[in-house]
Amino acid sequence: MDHSRKFRVRLICRTNLTQQITSIVVMKTKYVFLAVVLATAVSVFAAAPAASNVRVEVIFDQPDKFTDVKDSSMGSDRGQDSTLALIKEFVEAEAPRRLAEGQTLTMTFTNIDLAGDFEPERGPNFNDVRIVKDIYPPRMNFSYKLVDAGGAVLKEGQEKLINMSFMMSAGVFGTNDSLRYEKSMLEDWLRAKFARPAKVKEKAKAAEKS
Repeated sequence: MDHSRKFRVRLICRTNLTQQITSIVVMKTKYVFLAVVLATAVSVFAAAPAASNVRVEVIFDQPDKFTDVKDSSMGSDRGQDSTLALIKEFVEAEAPRRLAEGQTLTMTFTNIDLAGDFEPERGPNFNDVRIVKDIYPPRMNFSYKLVDAGGAVLKEGQEKLINMSFMMSAGVFGTNDSLRYEKSMLEDWLRAKFARPAKVKEKAKAAEKS
């Protein structure tokens, strides 16, 4: 066999070997990537709490008469709707964590006065700037009713919440949350009024461990 032929044979062998190695590496990479994706999906589903049939209903009774849910000194329908939607979203997310299976909580807000206030006397540049001082605490008036799966009333009542020390709390929500004081007040009320069910506690602990 001449030298040129030997060279071609060696070149073909090396090429085939390189292709096989490349194929193996690609296959291993795909399997590793798939394994990572599956492991991530499993961990996410394991950490997430199981869906429940708890129901939370939030009602705003005559919100146009609320003391202060404004986005500026004059206020706007869009600003009011946005603020109420965020409060509703928060309650619907937080309350189920403290209710047992099959329970329904209805909260009807009759007045809301957000923390802080607008001071138009400061000039037109401050028309949409909410000034937060301890003399402007958050206030909320609402009724609530908790019923079980059969419709039996477990708890109900009227509440008038006010947090005079609000400026020393709400740190958990961060300074970028415009409703941090109201959320903190509602969270404290939910925690005090409704004991977290044992099953929910066990799921929370399991999620923390995973």
